Amino acid sequence: MDRLKTFIEKETGKDSKGHFRATEKGAGMTQKGVDAYNRKTGGNLKTAVTGKVKPGSKDAKRRKSFCARSAGQMKMFPKAAKDPNSRLRQARRRWKC
Repeated sequence: MDRLKTFIEKETGKDSKGHFRATEKGAGMTQKGVDAYNRKTGGNLKTAVTGKVKPGSKDAKRRKSFCARSAGQMKMFPKAAKDPNSRLRQARRRWKC
């Protein structure tokens, strides 16, 4: 998580480089942000699965996994779970959970 924070300006809490989506637009990282993160860390991040997928495909499994993990976050953070405009709820909507 600390690596992701390097992309965000600490004083304002805003992303001036376009690496993160605004909450209203579904939260999460943009393709530009994912590419920058992977370049810097040697990682293999991917963006959200937002389109139609075949059941049992790799993307379908990624979506199922994200939805399961974020459902656990909804339990851990009931305040965010109740707010339809929270980053958690917006990200789940974008992933079609």
